[in-house]
Amino acid sequence: MTLKNAFYAQSGGVTAVINASAAGVIETARHHADKIGKVYAGRNGIIGALTEDLIDTSLESDAAIAALKHTPSGAFGSCRYKLKSLETHRAEYERLIEVFKAHDIGYFFYNGGGDSADTCLKISQLSETLGYPIQAIHVPKTVDNDLPITDCCPGFGSVAKYVATSIREAGYDVASMAKTSTKVFILEVMGRHAGWITAACGLASEAVGEAPHILLFPEVRFDEAAFLARVDACVKEHGYCVIGVSEGIRNADGSFVAETGLKDAFGHAQLGGVAPVLAQLIKSRLGYKYHWAVADYLQRAARHIASQVDVDQAYALGKAAVEMALAGQNSVMPTIDRIADAPYQWRIGMAELKDVANVEKFMPADFITADGFHITEACRRYLSPLIQGEAFPPFKNGLPDYVRLQNQAIVPKLPVFTLA
Repeated sequence: MTLKNAFYAQSGGVTAVINASAAGVIETARHHADKIGKVYAGRNGIIGALTEDLIDTSLESDAAIAALKHTPSGAFGSCRYKLKSLETHRAEYERLIEVFKAHDIGYFFYNGGGDSADTCLKISQLSETLGYPIQAIHVPKTVDNDLPITDCCPGFGSVAKYVATSIREAGYDVASMAKTSTKVFILEVMGRHAGWITAACGLASEAVGEAPHILLFPEVRFDEAAFLARVDACVKEHGYCVIGVSEGIRNADGSFVAETGLKDAFGHAQLGGVAPVLAQLIKSRLGYKYHWAVADYLQRAARHIASQVDVDQAYALGKAAVEMALAGQNSVMPTIDRIADAPYQWRIGMAELKDVANVEKFMPADFITADGFHITEACRRYLSPLIQGEAFPPFKNGLPDYVRLQNQAIVPKLPVFTLA
C-alpha cells in the first residue's frame, strides 16, 4: 500500500521558534518512515497548497532540519490568508482536494495562531463534506499567547524574554541620563487585543522603583488623566518613568488609541504606533523629554535570546502533532498543560479545534493590579517559568549562524490556479 504524504505549512506572524516546531514535525515523520511518506511544505503557507507550490523537505539533510531548531522566522515562508466559507468559495476547497489527491497527501499540519486554527478546522472537515480522507492537526504558534486551552503558546516565551530584557536594559539607560536628559521612555510591543507581551515587560521590575513603572494593557481602557498623573508622579518620585504598552490599547469608547483606519489581510484593524502618540501627549501635557521605541519584528525574530523552555515546547508540539495524526486523531491541536509552577512542570495535552478556532485568551483580571498599571504576583508566577533557560544559537564570525534551506519545489501536476 502506498504511504500517504504529509503537508506542513506556517501561517501568520512568524516567531523565534516556529521553525523548532517544523523540525519537530519533519524529524518525527522521518522517524516513522514506515507510516508517512514525504513531508511537503507549503511555500508561503496555505497559498503553497492552493498554487501547488510544494517544497520537498526530503531533499534537506538531517543536519539542515536539525538546524531549524535554532533558526528564527518561517523557513518555508508564511502568509496571512484565511480560507473563506465552503459555501461561497467552494473552488478553493476543490482545488485543495485536487492538490492533495495529486500528491497523495493524507496528513495536514498547519502551524499558526487563531486564524490558522480556523483554516485547519475547515481542512479537517473536507473528508466529510467533499469525500476526501485528510487528517488535519493544528500546531499552535503565536507570540500573542492568546490561544485558548493551551497554557501558553510557542513563540511567546522567547518574546517575553526579549521584551523583559530590553525594557530592563533601557531602564538602566534612562535612569543614568534622567537628571539632565530623557525623563520618559516608552516601549511599544505587540498585542492587539491581549496584553500578554506587555505583561512580560513587567518581569523586569522586581523591586519598588525598578523599570518598567507603568504598563498599559488592551484589557484596561486607557484613561488619559490617570495615565498622565501616574507618569508625573513617577518622574517626581524616581526621577524618570519607563512605560511598556501594547499596540492595541483602546480608549473608553472602544476605539484603538493608534488606529489608522486600514485593515490587514485577515480583516483586522491596522494599528499605527501608539508609542509616539503617548510620547506627544506626555510632552504636550507634562513637558518631559521623551524617547520611544517599537519592538516590532525585533521582538519576534530575536532567536539569539530565546527561552529554552519555549524552544523545547515548540519542538514537542510539532512532534506531538505527528504522533496524534498517526494515532488517528483529526481536527485537534496539541496543547501545553501546566502541572506545577515551581519547579515548572508541563506535559502535552490535546484540544478540539472547534474549541480553539477564532477564540482569544485575554489576561485574567487577577493578573493585572487593581489600578490597571502593572502585573500581580499571580501573573509573575505564570510568566516566570516561560522565560527560563538560554538556548543560544551557534555563532560564526561574531553573528548567529542560521540555516537557509534549499526549498526545492516539486514539479506541478495540475493547471495553474489563480487566488481569488
